[in-house]
Amino acid sequence: MSTSTSRTQLAEVTLNDPRWAAVVARDPEADGSFFYSVKTTGVYCRPSCVARRARPENVRFHKTCADAEQAGFRPCKRCQPNRPAVNQRYTTNVTDACRIIEESEAVPRLDELAKRVGMSTYHFHRVFKRITGLTPREYAAAHRERRFRDELGRGTSITEAIFDAGYGSNGRFYTQSNEVLGMTPSNYRAGGASTQIRFAVGECALGSILVAQSERGVCAILMGDEPDELTHDLQDRFPRAELIGGDAEFERLVARVVGFVEAPGIGLDLPLDVRGTAFQQRVWQALREIPVGETASYAAIAERIGSPRAVRAVAQACAANALAVAIPCHRVVRSDGGVSGYRWGVERKHALLTRERHA
Repeated sequence: MSTSTSRTQLAEVTLNDPRWAAVVARDPEADGSFFYSVKTTGVYCRPSCVARRARPENVRFHKTCADAEQAGFRPCKRCQPNRPAVNQRYTTNVTDACRIIEESEAVPRLDELAKRVGMSTYHFHRVFKRITGLTPREYAAAHRERRFRDELGRGTSITEAIFDAGYGSNGRFYTQSNEVLGMTPSNYRAGGASTQIRFAVGECALGSILVAQSERGVCAILMGDEPDELTHDLQDRFPRAELIGGDAEFERLVARVVGFVEAPGIGLDLPLDVRGTAFQQRVWQALREIPVGETASYAAIAERIGSPRAVRAVAQACAANALAVAIPCHRVVRSDGGVSGYRWGVERKHALLTRERHA
């Protein structure tokens, strides 16, 4: 067999190996799953190595660093495959920063956080947002909100809960309380007591649909098979709110929602009472920007909000959406175009998308 024939065959083996695509793409997601060595240089690398790409006939694949070293190769000085991957080190840094934020009485300054985890301020801010989907300040705000809810749930006084959660003053918190809780702190602790929510259930081609509205706007649009189940869902959300059956005027609002489901081309513009974390709010706003008749992938939404690695968090935000069709999470699909993961059933998601395509 000639040397050129041998090289061609070796190259074909590498080119036909699915791991070669990860090497060509320098895919950091593949780091740790395998390593590759280069015969002509005598080194082995991680898939994301930025060194000049080797010729495929000189490449061999290895499961572990030990396998590569047993075969006589030494670790690349550039990508350091025998050390933790950069992404892994960054994740550790961000985890440490989150712990610092959570354990601090006041929100640490950005430069202090970066210094404590050994990164530059600019780079730390970018990496933190890429991994968590939030800026350090947004993460701190979400943590304070969660602590405040937990303190109220334990029966702590409102004033103590405000300070225990890290808010600097009562006034500072009360200016944000409606955005954080959707109601006053006292009403929140009482399970929505003294909060009036009007609601009504209608019927459409996709089953039953419940529309509920607080004084701030529509706070729930729920779909299902049984009206009683939807009403119980609303009661679980506001266990001590005053739920008021809709009058004729309110039922016209329900009719508008039903009309949009039946004929999405007419559009739907309602005042909304949207309650969620800072990250959820960003995702939901991006969903509202998807035009009728179009779809976007979870990855595309993550890119759109500036958090390309937060695909799973985007999917979780879609699942947490309680405003069906008004915040169109049904327009988000898998990267391959497949339809999955809809809170109110995949069949309804298919039906909504089909109607919108023909609107």
